[in-house]
Amino acid sequence: MSVFDDIKLGLEQAIEYEKGNLKAKKTTLTILPLETFSSQEIKEIRNSTGLTQVLFAKYMGVSVKTVEAWEAGRNHPDGAACRLLTITRHNPNFPRTSGIIAQ
Repeated sequence: MSVFDDIKLGLEQAIEYEKGNLKAKKTTLTILPLETFSSQEIKEIRNSTGLTQVLFAKYMGVSVKTVEAWEAGRNHPDGAACRLLTITRHNPNFPRTSGIIAQ
């Protein structure tokens, strides 16, 4: 199908929708709440990646002091850091397979 045909089909479907002859397709997505992590869990996630605190901090985009504080329980990650920890927990190879860390 050509680009023209795709556009024509889309316009025809839009017209049919406006006339009430076609129901719109809709997808509902749910964003899960941020996970929270204990100091031990963060250390386990880091260890599962095989990264030092220095490399893990670079991967996470935070300072080494921040990773140290997380692992000591003096501070806790939030926002995007929690999302990245969740991804990394489920796939310890993510830092490498994503291209964030090059071999």
